[in-house]
Amino acid sequence: MALIKLITYIDAPVALYFDLSRDIDLHRQSMAHTNERAINGVTSGLIGLYDRVTWQAKHFGVNMRMTVRISEMYSPDFFIDEMVKGPFKLMRHLHQFKSERNGTLMTDEFIFKSPLGILGKLADRYFLKDYMQALLVKRNQLIKQTAEARAN
Repeated sequence: MALIKLITYIDAPVALYFDLSRDIDLHRQSMAHTNERAINGVTSGLIGLYDRVTWQAKHFGVNMRMTVRISEMYSPDFFIDEMVKGPFKLMRHLHQFKSERNGTLMTDEFIFKSPLGILGKLADRYFLKDYMQALLVKRNQLIKQTAEARAN
């Protein structure tokens, strides 16, 4: 199992950052380089508690689909999305938001586990963790830019 933990400070209010982190359209923009699109469930706007979205994207030259569900949410403090169907054996993403220094501190805890036993463990350790972290950083950068532009 792999764990990615990111901390991002944004000069914008918690409620704005919380909503932008749930915005399907903004997520799609941040993943444009993978041709990611929402094809089922909530396909536009804000995703909410117990909602699902099925994403289709191209990673490593292969078209993949993954359905995630918002399993827990306490606005504007945190939400958790978890894979219910897709390429991982396990995928859970905790998004936490805290007011700090007139802005917001967001902590991402992204846990995933690939299938295929030892081959999956090797993939997680030697290239998937870095790949997934780069995707999360790219996503967070766009959310940060958008939130700060709207707050000012």
